[in-house]
Amino acid sequence: MSEQEVFKAVASTIADRIECDEASIKDDSTFRDLGIDSLDTVDLLMDLEDKLGMQIEIDQKIGTIGELVSLIASKG
Repeated sequence: MSEQEVFKAVASTIADRIECDEASIKDDSTFRDLGIDSLDTVDLLMDLEDKLGMQIEIDQKIGTIGELVSLIASKG
C-alpha cells in the first residue's frame, strides 16, 4: 500500500472521528493540533487496523500524521 493510499485512509478515519473536513488534515498536522489525545489514538489505531486489514503496532513516538502514515506504509 502506498503512502498516498495510507494517508487517504488515515485522513478519512480522523475526519470521521473528529468531525472535520478531510482536506484540513495535512502530513505535518500533529495529533494535539487535531485534538486527538492518547485514548483517542488507541481507538483511531483500532479503526485503521479494521479499515486497512492489518495490525498496527507503534513502537516509537509518533507526533504527526505523516509519521504515522510512513510507519503504516513501511509495515504494509
